[in-house]
Amino acid sequence: MRIVGGRWAGRDLVSPGGRVRPTAEAVRDAAADLVGEDLPGARVLDLFAGTGALGLEALSRGATRADFVERNPAALHALKANVAAFRLGKKTRIFKKDVFRFLDGCEEKAYDVAFADPPYASSLAARVVERWRDRPFSRVLLVETAQDTPLPPGGWTRTVEGTALTRYEAP
Repeated sequence: MRIVGGRWAGRDLVSPGGRVRPTAEAVRDAAADLVGEDLPGARVLDLFAGTGALGLEALSRGATRADFVERNPAALHALKANVAAFRLGKKTRIFKKDVFRFLDGCEEKAYDVAFADPPYASSLAARVVERWRDRPFSRVLLVETAQDTPLPPGGWTRTVEGTALTRYEAP
């Protein structure tokens, strides 16, 4: 697994293996394209961060800050290793926390772009969207799911390699 685009394109990422499902490179590239105009100077939130690949991809493409929320110990170890390898300690924060508890403390539009990549076999993606609709914690929310996962209306979807990327924009 590696960074696909931007100034760190081609650099490898540490992956924890096990039950963590890393986002495929083609999907990360498409995700970055879907929010590309929003990334320069952006404050980014990576929910269910895993290795941090989505947030790191955003930083590689011009975002200025990224916060990562993850609670799986193996994923956290890989995430911390990736942040250290890219020397991003001053541009990032890592929260070992349940995503919804983290969002409880988020102010409205605290972020420019938020990525959510919850486990595919769960209803967590829909819960994140509902929480965002109640109080948008970012201007743009991009949710990664299996292509057959139902999500609340209001977003538009692009499918890449069996993965749906759904973009929502705050009013």
